[in-house]
Amino acid sequence: MTHSSHVDTTKPHSARVYDYWLGGKNNYEVDEAAAEQVQKVWPSVRRGAQHNRAFMHRAVHYLASEAGVRQFLDIGTGIPTQPNLHQIAQGVDPTARVVYVDNDPIVLVYASALLRSAPGGRLAYLHADATDARSIINAPEFTDTIDLDEPVALSLVALLHLISDERGAHELVEGLMDVLPSGSYLMLAHATADLNPEQMAAVAEMYGKTTTTGGQLRTHAEVMTFFDGMDLVDPGLVPTHRWRPRPDQDLPEIADAEICAYAAIARKR
Repeated sequence: MTHSSHVDTTKPHSARVYDYWLGGKNNYEVDEAAAEQVQKVWPSVRRGAQHNRAFMHRAVHYLASEAGVRQFLDIGTGIPTQPNLHQIAQGVDPTARVVYVDNDPIVLVYASALLRSAPGGRLAYLHADATDARSIINAPEFTDTIDLDEPVALSLVALLHLISDERGAHELVEGLMDVLPSGSYLMLAHATADLNPEQMAAVAEMYGKTTTTGGQLRTHAEVMTFFDGMDLVDPGLVPTHRWRPRPDQDLPEIADAEICAYAAIARKR
């Protein structure tokens, strides 16, 4: 499979818009404009992005330290932001293995920044379509890095709300989790309109007009369907900032109605 590394700077892209909200520099005027438009109807979106990133840090640390997972498949990696997922995992165990997957050419451009593994560990970056599970599983970047005889944590943080049911969100999750062995985990964070319906309806409409990826906000019950047949880790599917918060992360305060997202981890039986 070949992919172009050409970066289209004429249209905003979700990864670059997210980078802008996190205070990153790897975005363009068109991304800044789209991000600012969303901020007009969702004033807390920057804080929400910070809390979303912080959930990823807590979740990976839990999986590496308490669940004993040593392999991670991170789809929708996004533009590198310190610390990256592998730095959290390898901070617990330097031998941890991580495969990053994204389809944004700008992430491909910056991929070398991701690929600095701790001694004894292994990292790979795969430029692929997130909705094509088979292309991910069959790619040498995956097969040369991940041992399917051992548990794997699948990270889908802030990704699935960018993929509608029609584009195969459930087929993606099922296609990957079916391949991963018993004892593997699914971790995800997902935007929702449950906690602030009017605001998120406006955001969804604006986001659909301004970015290159069409998505789907889902209810609590709809997000739960991604975990069918798995065992949720306590405290279950909750607003992102309520998933095992840690005071040492020093995050800005945020209310449920401001964050408008759920997060959870579940274990495959």
